[in-house]
Amino acid sequence: MRKFEQESCRPLPAGTPPLAQAQIDAGLARLPGWTHEGGAIGKTFAFRNYAETMAFANGVAGIAQREDHHPEMLVGYDKCRVAYSTHSVGGISENDFICAAKIEALCRI
Repeated sequence: MRKFEQESCRPLPAGTPPLAQAQIDAGLARLPGWTHEGGAIGKTFAFRNYAETMAFANGVAGIAQREDHHPEMLVGYDKCRVAYSTHSVGGISENDFICAAKIEALCRI
């Protein structure tokens, strides 16, 4: 089975179909704590303090820039909510799972 974190995002033009629910469920099974709600996949990450939260948020921003795929992020003192969807397909794409997996890998460092 391919590892999402070893993949790179690719441009998805308008009209590309989003993933089917079965594909989304299979992807989520590989990403502990990630859920599908509100048309996005997301997870809330908890930290000990603001400095750790901001270091994480900056790491996510670096991934987003390298992959040219940007999440919605809600940053608080000791937590950060990250949510991905692909606007050009009007739903969830493989790019969302690629970035989510790269964030999980970031957390293992």
